[in-house]
Amino acid sequence: MKIVIASDSWKGSNTSIQAAVFIENGARRVFPRAQYMKIPIADGGEGTVAALTEALGGRIIEVPAEDPLQRPITAFYGAIGDKAVMEMAAASGLPLLAKEEKNPLTASSRGTGQLIAAALEAGYTDITIGIGGSATNDGGAGMAQALGYRLLDTENRELKPGGGELIRLAKIDPSGAHPLLKSAAIRIACDVDNPLLGSKGASRTYGPQKGADESDIVKLEAALSRFADIAEKWKGETLRNIPGTGAAGGLGFGLLAFCGAEMQSGIETILSLVNFDRHLQGASLVITGEGRIDGQSIHGKTPMGIAAHAKAAGIPVVAIVGSLGTGASAIYEYGIDALMPTVDTAMSLSDAIARSRECLEDTAERACRLIRIGMDMQETLKAENRKGRMPE
Repeated sequence: MKIVIASDSWKGSNTSIQAAVFIENGARRVFPRAQYMKIPIADGGEGTVAALTEALGGRIIEVPAEDPLQRPITAFYGAIGDKAVMEMAAASGLPLLAKEEKNPLTASSRGTGQLIAAALEAGYTDITIGIGGSATNDGGAGMAQALGYRLLDTENRELKPGGGELIRLAKIDPSGAHPLLKSAAIRIACDVDNPLLGSKGASRTYGPQKGADESDIVKLEAALSRFADIAEKWKGETLRNIPGTGAAGGLGFGLLAFCGAEMQSGIETILSLVNFDRHLQGASLVITGEGRIDGQSIHGKTPMGIAAHAKAAGIPVVAIVGSLGTGASAIYEYGIDALMPTVDTAMSLSDAIARSRECLEDTAERACRLIRIGMDMQETLKAENRKGRMPE
């Protein structure tokens, strides 16, 4: 019996591989002789680099960069053979700021551009970048500036950092763009489909969690609209409505416009990189995991991507989840056969995090015990059918 374990990371408690180890521990209590295949997984957000370097034998490369407020930090990307993988959140992420520091009007994605430049200059021209968890709402303008583009106002002065500055943009000067961009293949691993502008765009959807109030959102929307007008005129094509351009404060838009990047599903990109379908061969069961699942999880969440591939191969899927939200049962229509919450009694979030190993192991054991009951029942039915066919 082969069991494939492919869990996303659990924010605040376990990495993808840690979660997989704990799930295996619990499953082994029931199926000690099974073959277990643990595959670190992510969807392009936090934990993507760790998951991929772990799964594919890569290494972490640290580089100097700037955080969203232009302070010096040490960021990182992953090197896997001749490919580089990175998370924009490593340099431009919300966790890099204290609550009182959040301000999308001034926060910049410059550090993300510095990460890309570092990878290019190290010889990596095949780059996958996960976008999510950003502190910025500058449409990737800071990233573009770090890669040599000049964003100028009506008096040919360089724009200052931040999404609010884009309202002053008059023209784009590409003459200093990084020369290695022309030979680079950059893929965007994105798990949302928001356009750049509008009610579902970057500013209105994600601005509040980055510290924007209603007045800020109006300013940011106007600034991004101007940015899009000028960037699209310069580029010669309309990009703003492409799904994912509103991700990470509009970084999706910036990567398309300034880096010639290709937008891809985050989970599909990762599953392809780790050769997930090959690992499914010969499997009897897939166990996946996620911190929370609700009715919205059908839109791009890691377990859904895993379930789609498993179902195509005819393999049942169990999802172990930290909590179940409203409408979670909707995902049964998308390939997940059972949901097993880890919290079986009232407890605080801090307690759930502190007991995460215990909860994961115990839940995996419960899931596998139920599976074994089903297997035993199937054997009983087979035996009864054989008896029924035997001559008197």
